Amino acid sequence: MKKIAFHTLGCKVNQVDTAAMENMFIAEGYELVDFNQTADVFVINTCVVTNTGQRKSRQAINRAIRKNPEALVVVTGCYPQTAEEEVRAIEGVDLIVGNQDRSSLVALVKQAQLDTKVDTLSNVRKLEANTTFEELSGGNNAEKTRAYLKIQEGCNQYCTYCIIPYARGPLRSRSLESIKEEVAKLVVANYKEVVLIGIHLGCYGKESGEGKSLYEAVNAALTVTGLERLRLGSLESVEVEDELLELMASNPKLCPHLHLPLQSGCDKILKAMHRPYSTEQFKILLSKIKNKIPGISITTDIIVGFPGETDADFEETYNFAKECGFAKMHIFPYSIRQGTPAANFPDQVPENIKQERANKLAELDATMHKNFLEANLGKTLAVLVEQSVEAGLVEGLSENYLRVWTNGDAELSGKIVNVKVTKLYEDGLFGDIV
Repeated sequence: MKKIAFHTLGCKVNQVDTAAMENMFIAEGYELVDFNQTADVFVINTCVVTNTGQRKSRQAINRAIRKNPEALVVVTGCYPQTAEEEVRAIEGVDLIVGNQDRSSLVALVKQAQLDTKVDTLSNVRKLEANTTFEELSGGNNAEKTRAYLKIQEGCNQYCTYCIIPYARGPLRSRSLESIKEEVAKLVVANYKEVVLIGIHLGCYGKESGEGKSLYEAVNAALTVTGLERLRLGSLESVEVEDELLELMASNPKLCPHLHLPLQSGCDKILKAMHRPYSTEQFKILLSKIKNKIPGISITTDIIVGFPGETDADFEETYNFAKECGFAKMHIFPYSIRQGTPAANFPDQVPENIKQERANKLAELDATMHKNFLEANLGKTLAVLVEQSVEAGLVEGLSENYLRVWTNGDAELSGKIVNVKVTKLYEDGLFGDIV
């Protein structure tokens, strides 16, 4: 039995793709081993969204080559899709595959093992407008309580800082029928919560020109008998449909949580980023959402140190984020990505200034997160128990995306329990099962 090891960098979409590939090889009789062990095949699913992601991708590739020089080393994902020749030039890489044709990876690996005279086999395909959605199945880990289902791929926004449209290609979507089939499989596998994810999730179905929308995809998933909880991944604020909000307000199975990337709270910077909204539009939407769904958790992403961002621009972002009152912020210092317009913008911000701004926003984030936690004291939350952290204590995630601890044992793992919150605890809440 051949041994295969995977290493994944980057986003949740990459993690789901890796899990699907792992299951394909297991079905073919391969033994899945840890990446730190010696294997016959190493697969590195790469990331290039930041310089750090690309550097770590190269480090993982070289680590696999050193671990077993005789192993077949496979590089897939965003790195080869955006820099095929650069990856091909790494001595010891045997096979490179981009962000399509992963469903054929087992066959490609077998071909690479036979074609020993070829230095590096490449199967990187240009992602054209007519590229179809690759419906990989089984992309989840049986040890987890929450399943992620990729229903959308590609991006057409072309924000000036972002390499992803070049790495992931045009919009493409999983069919509604496939969504229902995959959710049904996950329910049978005893997952209590399914998270719908994509690269540009709010654009689900738009490439078809047939009026399909994320609302239809969510509705399709909710029709599956036995599904207890559905959550949405990140989506653009301008793509939050009124009918989707109505559904979230009326159907308790759809979690009251939205991740809406703001990226900047300064209109000058938003325009330079090529973001499709203004701060005023974002503020109006947030007000509408909070009025429609009281207690909803709204989380966000913010980039600091974008080229041309002055101290005054950053203060606008800081004050706007404070006004929004997010439940949680993910803060990223701007990272130059060659091949994107912003890489050539003037007035690049020094790294030390970026870090100062990130630290200041992190302090605001801690305050806002604590405020949101305190707003949930005394409430009863539905908690999906994930694991036992110590004897008599378990933890999980509430419907509104808060970490909650309660008294219990490992038998509760994978179950949804109602917990009345009594106090702040660690980076979340503590309560009693009711």
